Formats: sequence, C-alpha cells, structure tokens
Amino acid sequence: MAKEIPQPQCASCPYDWSERYCRQSGGKGPKNCPSLHHRDLAAKTLEILKDPQVFEFARQASIQEGEGYAGGEKGYGALHPVKPRIQEVVEFCHKMKYKNLSLVFCVGVRFEAKVVQQILETNGLNVVSVMCKAGRIGKEEIGLIDEQKVVPGGFESMCNPILQALIANYHQVDFNVLLGLCVGHDSLFLKYAEAFSTVLAVKDRLLGHNPMAAIYNYDHYYRTLKNPIE
Repeated sequence: MAKEIPQPQCASCPYDWSERYCRQSGGKGPKNCPSLHHRDLAAKTLEILKDPQVFEFARQASIQEGEGYAGGEKGYGALHPVKPRIQEVVEFCHKMKYKNLSLVFCVGVRFEAKVVQQILETNGLNVVSVMCKAGRIGKEEIGLIDEQKVVPGGFESMCNPILQALIANYHQVDFNVLLGLCVGHDSLFLKYAEAFSTVLAVKDRLLGHNPMAAIYNYDHYYRTLKNPIE
C-alpha cells in the first residue's frame, strides 16, 4: 500500500518565508510540505510546460511579476510596487500579443466596466464586453422561488456566466478579463471559458469590491469572523 501523503497546509507553515524549502535550496519544510512530498507532481508541471503556449504564458507572467516592482537591486527592504493591476493586465496582453479580449462583468459594476473597456481600447485592444444578465433568462429556470430573488414580485434575469463564457468562446477571444462576478458565477465562467482568464476585481458588495479589507481587520472590526459563520 502506498504511503499516504499528508495534506498540505502552506498557510500555516511554521517557518519564516525566507527560510522555507520552497524558497531556497536546503530550506526548511514541515512534515506536510508539498514541495517535499510532491516532487513527482512538480516534475509533471515541467512536462506540462513543454506545451509552447503554456510555456510562453508562464514565462511572460513571471516577467510581468518582476516588472511590477522596483528597487530589487538594492535588496528586499527597498522593494516597492510600481503598477496597478489594470496596467499589468494591459502590459501582459501586449507581451502575449493578444488583440481580442472579453470583458466579463457584473451589472453592479457597469460604470466601472465602461472605464475599463475605455482603458483597454485606448491601448489598442479589441474588447468583447458581456454583462452578467445577458440572455434574459428568468431565475425560475434555475429553481428559484419569488422570495429568493433580489427584489421579489416580478421578473428577474439570472446571472448567466455560462452564456458569458460561450459568447467569449464564440468570438474566439485571446484572453478573458473578469470584473466583479459573484461568488460561484465566476467559477462557472472559468469552467466553461476556453481562453485563459484573469480577474481584475472580484465582487464584494459590502466592502467596495475589496474583500481583503475584512481580512486586514480580522483582529478589529471583523473579529466576528473568528466565530463560525451561521
């Protein structure tokens, strides 16, 4: 019987990030370190990267990562970010020589989507933009009762990320940019989209689409998250 590999818990690694095995040769790793136990899968990634399209995507993504900082030549303490994510999206598309993009967005960020489309088009990119309510299919089709609608008492279009993906596929876009899709809706889009995708921003209705705000305030205003969510 093959030895069972322990479940990774990288988020709880007891070692400082600078000492970890995944960061340097001879580094430290706990008993459940995936870098130590999954050498076979790490080798498999190199096989996957032999696909020229995947190789170039990974290469350019890492180049983009490095270009997002300045000051590295002076050491880690001098390192600082220099670009917002929207700029990195544009630059990455140029690196990959992408011309046609989909902008897949939620109706709740329709004003922001208009600005994003303008930025992308200003930089020479053709944009197929598709809102979540496209298709005008009622929520009854997915089993919702009236009380489960956002505003009960009338017709309400379902969010249709599968259709958004199919439209993006139909227009043979090179790259998908997600903006403000709901939890779960983003998952469906990513499952059915054929091209690679990136997320410009996620949905957080309460925190202005900045879900990290609750994490940053875990010990303060959002300390209730230390308790089970009912």
